[in-house]
Amino acid sequence: MQFTKMHGAGNDYVYIDGFKQTIIQPSQLATAVSERHFGIGSDGLILILPSSRADLRMQMFNADGSEAEMCGNGLRCVAKYAWDHKLVDRLEIRVETGAGIMPVKMHCGKDQKINKVCVNMGQPHLRRAEIPMTGEANSEALGINIEAGGQVYQGWCLSMGNPHCVIFVDDCDNFPVATVGPLIENHPLFPRRTNVEFVSVISNCELRQRTWERGAGETLACGTGASAVTAAAVLSGRTDRKITNHLKGGPLELEWAADNCIYLTGPAAEVFTGDYPWDPK
Repeated sequence: MQFTKMHGAGNDYVYIDGFKQTIIQPSQLATAVSERHFGIGSDGLILILPSSRADLRMQMFNADGSEAEMCGNGLRCVAKYAWDHKLVDRLEIRVETGAGIMPVKMHCGKDQKINKVCVNMGQPHLRRAEIPMTGEANSEALGINIEAGGQVYQGWCLSMGNPHCVIFVDDCDNFPVATVGPLIENHPLFPRRTNVEFVSVISNCELRQRTWERGAGETLACGTGASAVTAAAVLSGRTDRKITNHLKGGPLELEWAADNCIYLTGPAAEVFTGDYPWDPK
C-alpha cells in the first residue's frame, strides 16, 4: 500500500490516494498506521477519494479507528496533495467531507507547489441537537458548567461539523490536558464524544490553544478546534472576529466573516512517502 505522510501545523495523518488504489478495512488500517512505535505514526488516516458531488472526497479515521466527520488541517493537506499530484487543475476547489462540501482556496509557492491553504470551515452550529449533546434539542450550551473529576469547568459547546467543547483557562501550557481531556471527551453530555480545546487569551486578536482530540488524544493542532475556539472567543466577548491562534504545531489565521462562515488559513506540508505492508485479518 502506497502512502504519503503529511501534516498541517503538526497535525499529522497518513494519506492514501484512493484514485490509484482501493483500501480494505480502513478503520483497522487507521489503528495500525497511527501507532508511533510499530506503525508509521500519525493522528489518523485520511483517504483521498473520487466524488460525484465535488472535485474529490476526504474520508477521515482517528487513531483509534473511529471515523470522524472533518479535520481542517487534514483538509488543507488533501488539497495540497490533489494539486501537487495533479488530481485537480484549479487552485479553488470543493471537497466532500463527512460534514458537507467545503470550499478550499490554495496558494502556490515559487516551486508551484502548495504551501498555504484557506478553507471555508462553514458556520458554527450552536444547538444541542446539532453538536450533538443531551438536553433540550433546540437550546444552546454556551458557557455551561460541566463537572468532571470533581471539578467544574465552564464549557462553550458547538459543532464545526464535529463536536467541540471549548474551555478557557489561565495557562493552557501548564494545564493537565491529558487528565481533564478524556474526562470531557467521554462525558455523558456528549453521546458521540467530543473534542476538547483548552484556551488561554493573549489579547483581543491572539489566543493559545491545546487540543484533546476525540479518538486521538492530544494533538499539535486541530483546524475544526481552532474554528470552534474562534466562535467561542467571539461569543464570549474575549476577542475580535479576526485572530491568530497559536497551537503547539504553529499559528493558524482565522476569521469569522460577515457571511457567518469561519475561514481558516494555514500551512500544509508533505513529510515523506513510502509503502506499508497492509494485510488485513
